[in-house]
Amino acid sequence: MPFHLHFGEQDLLRCRFAISPIWETQAAIGTLGRPASHGYHLPWLRRIKDAAAELDLAPVLRLMPQRGRNPDFWCPPPTSALDTFEEELARVRATPADAAYTDLHETLADQPGALESPMGQRLLADPAAAVQFLADRLEQAWHRLIAPEWPRLRALLEADVAYHSRVLAAVGFRSLLGELNPNLRWEGSTLTVVSSLGEYERTLHGEGLVLMPSVFTWPHVVSGQEEPWAPAIIYPARGIGGLWSDEGDRTPDALARLLGRARADVLCALTDPASTTALAHRLGLAPSSVSAHLSALKGAGLLVSRRYGHQVLYERTPLGIALAGAEG
Repeated sequence: MPFHLHFGEQDLLRCRFAISPIWETQAAIGTLGRPASHGYHLPWLRRIKDAAAELDLAPVLRLMPQRGRNPDFWCPPPTSALDTFEEELARVRATPADAAYTDLHETLADQPGALESPMGQRLLADPAAAVQFLADRLEQAWHRLIAPEWPRLRALLEADVAYHSRVLAAVGFRSLLGELNPNLRWEGSTLTVVSSLGEYERTLHGEGLVLMPSVFTWPHVVSGQEEPWAPAIIYPARGIGGLWSDEGDRTPDALARLLGRARADVLCALTDPASTTALAHRLGLAPSSVSAHLSALKGAGLLVSRRYGHQVLYERTPLGIALAGAEG
C-alpha cells in the first residue's frame, strides 16, 4: 500500500539533498539483523562480526521489524547537507519525553506482543530514559561499526548527491523521482511511495522534502518521517555493488605501465566523484600522496574538480574515462 505526500506551492522550492550519518548507523544495525538479504554488504559484515558481537544491539533491533514501523526520533532528518554524527546524536538526545513516548508506543503497537513485553514496558515507563538508552546504543554502533568506514561511505553518498543534483538540473523534479527509485511516482502535486508496509498520507506545509541516499537501505525506498519530524525520502545510493571491493584490482595493466600503479589506481578509483580523503582511505594511501596524484591527473586533463560543501570532489573527464576503461 502507498504513502502519499501532498505538496504545496512552496514545498517544491524547498526540496534538498542531505546525507545522514545517524541514518546509516541505524540502517547498518538493521542489516546486522537481516544479513541474508544484504549480499552486497557481506564483506562488511564479515569485517565487523567480532565488533558487533561485543555490542548490545538487541533492544535496537527489537524496534526494527522487517515489515513495520521504526521510531522516527532516532533518525531526525539532517538540518544541512551533511551534519556530523555528533550533531545528529545531540538532536536525538534532546527528543521530548512525550514525543518519544508516542513514537515508541506506535512502533511497539505495530508488532504483536511487543507492547506487553518486558522491554516494551521498560521503554514506555520512562521514555526520557529510553531516549538516552537507545542513543547510547546508536553511539556505540557508530564508533565500532560505521566510523572506521565513514570516509568510504561518505564518498559514495556524496557522489550520489552530485550525480542526482545534475539530473535534477537537467530534467526536473518529476523525472528525478523515477531516476531515484521506480517506486517513487508523481501525479498532480502528490508524491506516492509504493510500499507494502502500510498506507499513510501527509500534507506538507512549506517545509519541503529531504532526499537522502543510503548505503544500507538497499533495495528499499523509505518514506519518513511522521509529524512533528520533517518529511524525508530515503533511497538506495548508486554504486553500492562495488562499495567494498578493492579499487586497485580494477586498474588495467596497460594503464599502470603508462601512469604508474599508484596514479593509475587513483584514476580508476574515481568511478564516482570523491574527495582526497575518501580516495586515500579507499586505496590505503597517504592523503598527501593522493593529493599529488590528483593534481598531476588534473593537470594532464584526466580529471576535473569542483567544491561540494567544505570538500573538493574530483571526477574523470571523458579522456580519463576512456583511459580507465582501457584493456590491460
